[in-house]
Amino acid sequence: MRQAFIPSAAVATNVERTEEGTMIINMGPQHPSTHGVLRVVCELEGERIVKAECVIGYLHTGMEKEAEYLTYHKALPMTDRMDYLSANNNNLAFSLSIEKILGVEIPPRGQYLRVILAELSRLASHLVWIGTHAMDLGAMTIFFYAFREREKILDLFEMMSGVRMMPSWICPGGLRGDMPDGFEDRLRQLLKELPRAIDDIEGMLTQNPIWRERTMGIGALTTEECFALGVSGPNIRATGFAWDIRKSNPYSGYEQFEFNIPVGARGDVYDRYLVRMAEMRESLKILQQAIDGLPGGPINTSDLKVVPPPREAIDTSMESLIHWFKIHTEGFRPPVGEAYVPVESPKGELGFYFVSDGTNRPYRMHTRAPSFMNLQALEKMAVGRLIADMVALIGSIDIVLGEIDR
Repeated sequence: MRQAFIPSAAVATNVERTEEGTMIINMGPQHPSTHGVLRVVCELEGERIVKAECVIGYLHTGMEKEAEYLTYHKALPMTDRMDYLSANNNNLAFSLSIEKILGVEIPPRGQYLRVILAELSRLASHLVWIGTHAMDLGAMTIFFYAFREREKILDLFEMMSGVRMMPSWICPGGLRGDMPDGFEDRLRQLLKELPRAIDDIEGMLTQNPIWRERTMGIGALTTEECFALGVSGPNIRATGFAWDIRKSNPYSGYEQFEFNIPVGARGDVYDRYLVRMAEMRESLKILQQAIDGLPGGPINTSDLKVVPPPREAIDTSMESLIHWFKIHTEGFRPPVGEAYVPVESPKGELGFYFVSDGTNRPYRMHTRAPSFMNLQALEKMAVGRLIADMVALIGSIDIVLGEIDR
């Protein structure tokens, strides 16, 4: 075989032509349908993909190493920037692992508020996914419907925390504050309006012949392949495997809520769409139960070594002022130990593995990021498909590069 000409960018990834007459092209990292700065080096025979290799690292931030030089509270805001479409779930996973080392319990009201924020984030994330995924495949109208509803959720986040996308509101020991006046009414209004919007989106897509042709039978995975690749979340549930950490390993009081685990049958792009749309309805059911049964009482642990006193207390109490100052400057010191508590993020299993050496900074923080694991499936799904199917495959995985590169 004669020596193939390979672009210099592809040489850096050791991608060489495997067959005579093929060519190597780069999709991304500037391509809008890669949902971030992802680069896929594709070997094509005509329009059919012979080989694909994902190239990541364009958004690397070094969060895991950076956390070793920050107190636990100061490391928390970095997690908002990972899956920046679901910051509350990141904050929750981060806090649960630290709380396991600390051995603290969150009061029922705090757990319910955490569930409310986590499920709102799941809805917001899935709405971004369906809006962008559909637009990738030519259904631009869906984008406007989805983002209209997402704005209502971001308004709720802003009411709670003052920030729309990266609140850091869930923190070790509980939350930074209770829900404000008017929040419950706005949430109940959302619970009435969102089902109609989901119906509208499904009405435009589910039986649409063009949508079905672009998604059915494309990029199918089996449950066994998902196990081998570490794929989780809606992507594995689309294969028919009903695995959801909120059910298998309940956290933050999820065992108190009734909801179903939507599953697919074929594990293709179409089934991933059906699963996520059904998951939005289940999130609405959880939110309705949480707001109806929201208990009273405190929202934070009673362990004063972990959480600062209320902000208003520092104006009248010198002891509270000293406590507030020490918590925010020195942080807290968990005992020596290690912990990992996974959560079911919109993308799949998310968890932070912490090793504590007894100081106010983590000795080690490692993230089990679902987008990173799920992206591995792209290379398997792409082989044998047309290059035009690549945007459908990437969109169906629902990746966020901030979580992949970290």
